[in-house]
Amino acid sequence: MITLVTGASQGIGLATARAFAEAGHTVVMAARNAEKLAAATAELGGDAMAVACDVSDPDSVEALFAQIKATHGRLDVVFNNAGNNVSPADVGDISFADWRKVISVNLDGAFLIASHAVKMMKVQDPQGGRIINNGSISAQVPRPGSAPYTASKHAIAGLTKSIALDGRPYSIACGQIDIGNTASEMTEAMAKGVRQADGSLRAEPTMDVKHVAQAVLSMAELPLDVNVLTQTIMATNMPFVGRG
Repeated sequence: MITLVTGASQGIGLATARAFAEAGHTVVMAARNAEKLAAATAELGGDAMAVACDVSDPDSVEALFAQIKATHGRLDVVFNNAGNNVSPADVGDISFADWRKVISVNLDGAFLIASHAVKMMKVQDPQGGRIINNGSISAQVPRPGSAPYTASKHAIAGLTKSIALDGRPYSIACGQIDIGNTASEMTEAMAKGVRQADGSLRAEPTMDVKHVAQAVLSMAELPLDVNVLTQTIMATNMPFVGRG
């Protein structure tokens, strides 16, 4: 299968690209930082292909899909993973520039990737494919000071359902994985303490990213007449259930 992973140069994206490659997929790795992406693709080896792409730029996304079509002729799976965030701040203290910085990648980018994927999957032979959106548990429950990120991820939940509905006639399945507290450079601060809804700081447990990668792979390898619409994977003891 030909599989596209966005945000593939590090973290969840890189781990998932590696899992797909190990499972025999031909992986197209996309990310904004060309240097980091080249190093990540070299790590995978094999027939993995790197394409530098800014998912928030329509021209860049169009060029990505043109290269996929020219090289592989089709696309079977998309892990719509590229994301961005800004430092926590109350709603009244968030600049419009920071709002757009998050929305342009997390929502505009997810839409652009999905839109081009649907266009390709509708006309390829055999028809169809699968899109998996990275929703985050913020698609369900916000953290304090996270309005741009939370809004973008709530919107992803609506986008996922719309793609799943619109894709039915074309054998295009779309699902969402909501991920909580994966161990990475971005979550190192969780061991020191994260602001909770009651204003306190508490350390939060994390989980190995390999479990997330395997969860995405299991969603991707289902037959197209089966779909996991939403899946939540999280560190068992993180303060999500009962958060407040």
